Amino acid sequence: MDLFLQTFFDFDIMRQAWPLLLKGAVMTLELCTIVIALGLMGGLTLALGALSSRRFVRALAISYIDLFRAIPPLVLIVFIYSGLPFAGIRLSPFVAVVIAFMLNNSAYFAEVFRAGILSIPRGQSEAARATGVSARHTMTRIVLPQAVRNVLPDLLSNVVEVVKMTSLASVVSLSELLYSAGMARAATYNSSPLILAAAMYLVVLWPLVRVISRFQRELAVQR
Repeated sequence: MDLFLQTFFDFDIMRQAWPLLLKGAVMTLELCTIVIALGLMGGLTLALGALSSRRFVRALAISYIDLFRAIPPLVLIVFIYSGLPFAGIRLSPFVAVVIAFMLNNSAYFAEVFRAGILSIPRGQSEAARATGVSARHTMTRIVLPQAVRNVLPDLLSNVVEVVKMTSLASVVSLSELLYSAGMARAATYNSSPLILAAAMYLVVLWPLVRVISRFQRELAVQR
């Protein structure tokens, strides 16, 4: 038992590793902020494209969504960071990870947005257009606010997945939280920094999980 506690719960080693892990956590939050923002914008654009009346635009958006939902994000990271240099394109680990996650997450956000938009009765759009409201204003002021509210738990679930997925960035030596914990573990020959990293992920994600559960319960009652 003592060996177990010393290996995984050595608080002195956690204290020493804390500054390094804190820098990694800041990097993780920066990465999440950029990826989530780009994913939401890209996802909404793709969702509108997938619902477009123009066949070419619709086919292009759906093809993108299907393609990048099928490709594992780890494959995208490795390809962009290690494969593109063979074509003369060299990107920093941070940029490579942002691009890979944006490509992947925008496809998932697109499906959530599309489901939300389709959940709004078509009659609302037709009634708005009949009263002279433009198609753009109908979408932005009537359809989208309701659509986002209907799929808010799914959007938040995707956000949680993005935060967890940032740990994949360690494969290209990006100094996010997991990579920093791995460096501390290698330096101390002790797994306590990994436990500290797990606790830091938990502190960030647990409130989001509880918020998602609350929204799900509220939507279930309203329906």
